[in-house]
Amino acid sequence: MRYAEEFRDPKAARAHLDAIERLVDEIGATAEKPVHIMEICGGHTHAIFRYGLDRLTPPGIEFIHGPGCPVCVLPMSRIDECVEIAERPEVIFTTFGDAMRVPGSRKSLLQAKADGADIRMVYSPLDALEIARRNPDREVVFFGLGFETTTPSTALSIQQAAREGLENFTVFCNHITVPPPIKALLDDPHMVLDGFVGPGHVSMVIGIHPYDFIAEDYGKPIVVAGFEPLDLLQSVLMVLEQIRDGRAEVENQYSRVVPENGNPVSLAAIADVYEERPSFEWRGLGEIDASGLRIRDHYRDFDAEAKFGVGYGAGMRSVQEPEGCACGEVMTGRIKPFQCPQYGKGCTPEMPLGALMVSSEGACAAYFQYGAIEAAE
Repeated sequence: MRYAEEFRDPKAARAHLDAIERLVDEIGATAEKPVHIMEICGGHTHAIFRYGLDRLTPPGIEFIHGPGCPVCVLPMSRIDECVEIAERPEVIFTTFGDAMRVPGSRKSLLQAKADGADIRMVYSPLDALEIARRNPDREVVFFGLGFETTTPSTALSIQQAAREGLENFTVFCNHITVPPPIKALLDDPHMVLDGFVGPGHVSMVIGIHPYDFIAEDYGKPIVVAGFEPLDLLQSVLMVLEQIRDGRAEVENQYSRVVPENGNPVSLAAIADVYEERPSFEWRGLGEIDASGLRIRDHYRDFDAEAKFGVGYGAGMRSVQEPEGCACGEVMTGRIKPFQCPQYGKGCTPEMPLGALMVSSEGACAAYFQYGAIEAAE
């Protein structure tokens, strides 16, 4: 694909919308009894609101915003540990920009930087490697976070650090995986989910088969989707077709980018560097079995948890969300962002109370940025 215009064509969009409306009528979905489709990825949430798809699709469809924002699902305790590491005088702490303003229980990384900690925004763990090479007398820590999308780049950086023998480079590993929280949501008796729009970027790495359990064990359709408006409309259409036909399958709308079996080079790097944690805490979902990754023992020298004595091995404590913050309920689809009592009042992009208003993939930020704040009025 060279150009995006073909995936934003108004005539094609109108044809998809007409087909969606016909299917909604066939299924018998209404505003009072809608089809609940969860878009797992925060990038999809932003695309839905950026292009107004929530308003263009018929009222018989309700989009449920899932826990597909890695910054948003990180518990406050992990932010607190980032700050703890970063405030050490020997440390240069490096992180993606999205994580800088996420509140911890004491302060954010941005506030810690203002207080004198040497915290630097990077665009890649390779940037952190270069900082380590240039500062051999300092401990350089990279805040490794994200789903399977970003996990390979961190793994490859650790492998490179091992080859070079960089003794002053470590990763504070907070990488997490997509399938376990989906299972946790499907096991929740309070969740009503009829189908899924699956994450495109994650699936570039892992392929489509890790989602087989959604169709086989729970009887729910899932369609891996791209990020342009026609991608999303076609994916919704494919989900509705499965519901109409009584099918539950894993389908790949994003086949121009997502290979069926994933990226073998990336998967090999992940398998070499990481192993599953027994469990990992997710904001709003609690501890989920086998949902996080940790660095294997043979790369222990590059594990910030081991070097600085933080994390699960050091008895990490859970931290409660600020009073009135409903990030957990929003992230699990129980309420819409504007139903949070703090939305647009005590919590804004300028003064965020929770992570969902900070991240470029957060549902609250999407609502606020694209005008959905009107719904709260």
